[in-house]
Amino acid sequence: MTAVRSGGGEPPPPTRIRLRIRMSARPVDEPHRVSSQLELLFDLTFVVAVAAVTAQLAHEIVEGHAGAGVVPFLQVFFAIWWAWMNFTWFASSYDTDDVAYRVLTMVQMGGVLVLAAGVPAAGEHGDYRFVTLGYVIMRSGLVAQWLRVAAEDPARRRTALRYGGGITILTAAWMIHSWVAPASVELPLFVLLAVLELAVPRWAERAEPTTWHPHHIAERYGLFVIILLGESVLAASRGVASALETSAITSPFLMIAVSGLVMLFALWWLYFLVEAGEGLSGRRDRSYRWGYGHYGIFAALAALGAGLEVAVEQSGHHVAAAPLTVAYAVAIPVGVFLLLLWLVHTPVEQESVIRPAVISGCAAVVLALPLTARWIGVHGVATAIAAACVLAVAITVGASARRRRPAPVADGTTVTAPQP
Repeated sequence: MTAVRSGGGEPPPPTRIRLRIRMSARPVDEPHRVSSQLELLFDLTFVVAVAAVTAQLAHEIVEGHAGAGVVPFLQVFFAIWWAWMNFTWFASSYDTDDVAYRVLTMVQMGGVLVLAAGVPAAGEHGDYRFVTLGYVIMRSGLVAQWLRVAAEDPARRRTALRYGGGITILTAAWMIHSWVAPASVELPLFVLLAVLELAVPRWAERAEPTTWHPHHIAERYGLFVIILLGESVLAASRGVASALETSAITSPFLMIAVSGLVMLFALWWLYFLVEAGEGLSGRRDRSYRWGYGHYGIFAALAALGAGLEVAVEQSGHHVAAAPLTVAYAVAIPVGVFLLLLWLVHTPVEQESVIRPAVISGCAAVVLALPLTARWIGVHGVATAIAAACVLAVAITVGASARRRRPAPVADGTTVTAPQP
């Protein structure tokens, strides 16, 4: 795809799509590398899958089965996240944008939609067959891409074959897990296969590292964060719609709706304070901790959407879940997001932006606030959580501004410290 220039002048002429382009590694320092239109379209299919798993978790919370709904949510979300991860890192190294690449990407998009269709059965009945079928379709497209790399990029043939072989074996194992294995070993087998999935990239990259682009990867992750925040807005709007059907426009309803928006905005602000692309450029060896740690960040944002949906809905009519449960459905995702934000970004930060004392203190307050739901209600807890997040943003931004304050020098001029 054609990238837009960051400077002035005329934009570059549009490139004509070619039938076939040799699958060679893209430069790790390629200038003006941005997400392609195909990658953005690919992300849109995940909107459907995330919406489905979020709605299913919200349903379980409303019915009073929050504990039983968490494990299926985390399992299905792992499949969604890992499929997105595999495509994203592959595209960062080998996006040729020829016809074959586009068609195989479309196959993976079709698998996402099949997976989304299987979410209700997985959540309600523990039936993961359609989720697995969608996963298999996605993986087949990815394996075909790696086989192209093996055939056309001799320098990384061993890497590509390790990826293709590892993915193929584990895909067959997932089919056995969902269609053959007894229910008694379902969860332990899932954990084992998930660990093996995470090990494949480390094993494959030992042969010859791929040339993923740090700024491109950071942008892709940021875009997925925005998608998840949008899903939280959508989930909360479902709760608003449910409340409006009963004409239940009350002060608790308004407090939760406003607090939810403030909460999401504060979390967005905190996430994008760190320039991850610059950090990954000089610390490529820490990309696994950064990339894998985002599973928790992404899952927390998706779960927050479900929690906000239930919180808004319960302000208008009765739900089976206790107020304490609903309050924790909001607080736990926020607390997990804050703690993981610190743990994931710190290894790649060039200059400390996320302060441990601020983030851990805010997380502790947030996780303790639901205990007050008995006296101040869910709406009071949501408002207090939003206030704590805003305070964390204010302290963090204020500290960053002080570090950038011009410092006087002997001749009376000032020198501005570099921005983080």
